[in-house]
Formats: sequence, C-alpha cells, structure tokens
Amino acid sequence: MKTVRRLIFRTVINHVSLVALAFSALSFFIDFVDELQELGQHQYTLLDALWTCLLLQGQHIYDLFPIALLIGGILALARMAQTSEFTILRTGGLGPGRALGLLGILGVSAALLMVLIGNWYVPWSEQQLSLHRAQFSKLQGLSLGRSGAWLRERRELPGGAVHNITVNVGTANSQGDFGLVRIFEFDDQGRLLRRLAARQAKVEPKGNAALATGSIWHLRDVVDTQWLSHDLLGEQAALQGRQVIAEHKRPTLDWDSSLTPLVVSASVLPPETMSTASLWRYTKHLATNAQAAQRYEIEFWKKTFYPLVCLVMVALALPFAYLHARSGGMSLKIFGGIMLGISFVLINHISSHLGLLHQWQPWLAAAAPSLVYLLLSMSAFVWLVRYR
Repeated sequence: MKTVRRLIFRTVINHVSLVALAFSALSFFIDFVDELQELGQHQYTLLDALWTCLLLQGQHIYDLFPIALLIGGILALARMAQTSEFTILRTGGLGPGRALGLLGILGVSAALLMVLIGNWYVPWSEQQLSLHRAQFSKLQGLSLGRSGAWLRERRELPGGAVHNITVNVGTANSQGDFGLVRIFEFDDQGRLLRRLAARQAKVEPKGNAALATGSIWHLRDVVDTQWLSHDLLGEQAALQGRQVIAEHKRPTLDWDSSLTPLVVSASVLPPETMSTASLWRYTKHLATNAQAAQRYEIEFWKKTFYPLVCLVMVALALPFAYLHARSGGMSLKIFGGIMLGISFVLINHISSHLGLLHQWQPWLAAAAPSLVYLLLSMSAFVWLVRYR
C-alpha cells in the first residue's frame, strides 16, 4: 500500500505543481506588462517593477491554488484512468474508501498550506507591497481613498463621563507612519469638544507590542482646536464677541489612545489581505464601538472556511478516476469538471457580496458554497462507484 500511496501522491503533486507554476507565470507576465507603464515615473526602475510583481504573487497564489489543485487533480486522475493504472490499482485492492482517504490526506495537506499562505505570507507581501508602492507615490504615501480610514473608540473619564473619539487617517507612508490625521473628541451628548489635525503621526504600543492594550500617537505639526463652552453662556459669549474657541499650533503632541497598533494597522488594510487573527480582533473592535462589522465578519469566516475549498477541489477531482476512457468523451468530461470547479470559485466569491447585501449570517454566507459543492462531489463519487 505504501507503493500505491507514493504513486498517487507523486502523480497528483506533479500535475498540481505544473498547473500552479503555469498560473503563477501567467499572472506574473500580466502584472509585469501593467507595471511597465510606470517605468521612469518617480524614479521607478525595472528592478522595482520586478519586485512589485514578485510581491503580487502572494495574493495570486492564494487565489489560484484551489483552481490549480482541481485542474492538476483532474488531469492526474483522468490520466491514470485513461492508461488503466487506476483500474489495476482497484483490482489490486484499492477500494473507494481507501482512495478517498489518500486524496483526503492531500486535501488536508493543501489546506494547511493555504492556512500558512493566507495568515503569514499574504499579509506580509501586501504590507511590503504597500510600503514599496508608497515610495513612488506623488504624495510619498499610500492613499487610503478619498475619505481615508476611520476608527472609533469610547473613553471613560474618572468622573464617569464617556467621550467618543473618532480618528481619520488619510495616508500611510513608506516608513509605516500615518499622514493627514484628524482626531475628533465628542462628549456623551454628541457635542464636539476638541479637534486635532496633524500632518503626520507615529503609533507606538504601550508595553509589549503583541500584548498591548493601547497606544501612544506621536503627532507632528499639530493644530489643536478646543471648544470652550457649548451651553447658553457660550452662545451669549459668542454674541458678545468673546472667545469660545481656542486654537493652538504645536510642533509635536503625544496623544494617548486605547486603539492598539494592530487595530490601527488593520483599519488601513483591505479585509482580503488581513490574517484570520487580525480579522477577528478588528471585528471585535468594531462591534465594541458600535460600527458596522459584517463585511469583516464575512471575510473572517470566509478565510476560516477557505482551507475547506481544498478538500472540495480534491473531492471534485476524485470521480474522474472512475471514468472509463473507452466510453468516449474524456476530454469533454475533463473540460466540464474544470468548468464546474471554476463555477465554484466564482460562487464562493459572489456569496460574500450576496450575504452582505441580504444581511445573511456571516458564517452561512462563507460556508454554504463549500458545503453544497462538497455534497455534490460526494454524490457523484458514490454514483460512479455504485453504477459505473
């Protein structure tokens, strides 16, 4: 049985590796052609373009590996069926349960590989890519969109009052600092008390970075605006021409916050590039501060269930080992299986958007496509084993 396991593993791994390498080379070529348009702008060189394309491969591998696993598995098992190798193995005692178990081992191994890529390599490559691109931006920083990134926190004062803090970050530069920072402080009745506008900010954790419960924002080039009064006396003072707003310009200012650096970093990253742990921490932060978290919850469950996609791909490929080449139409059947797998990937991506639109349960929107296609592939496998 060791020889049988080695034969199946070697055949499937070789085919999957070749397909994955072909997909990676194709995506690298497409990215490189796109990057050639930026050569010569802001001292962007050919080596910079190559490094950008290499960093982009992290997300491409994570997205395309399940398809490569499916196509490689189908090609390997269909070839074994066409050359009667799998028929000989079945005659030698390889039952359906044993075959399913062997491919299940490959699926679990691929799932563990996807966990490592999605939770370590992709976040690292996306962070390096953002910092690399920020070096060649016109603003010498990575733009976070027209509205920037928004964060909220609740601060309890010693007297029992609660102040709501809203933070807006406009850019993130190549050194990991933040630019165009605005901080708004409101009282418990929603009245604006203070506004800080800083050109740049550096966030440092309080104590150990991994166990930090807050952070200190080192603000530079700060405009500190404070509203002195919001009651009727303040309105009368304004009518009488007395000062009700105090504005000070400071070269530096340290601002204490309960926002951890991990939460701040997560807020400026797309949810697709965040690790599972970062998504979980950020969804907890959003829920605590009464912010919409469904998009990040769906992405958290999607990334949690994403390794299950590898098992689905292996299960979809297994029935092709039980097809008979002499029955005809083998190429058409392989093409149909590949299209079925591609349809699964598309539906798996669309389900998250549908769940967000229709307010589905996040775990259901993330897990439903995998469960449906896994049931479909197992039904096809049982039918082929029983009737073919």
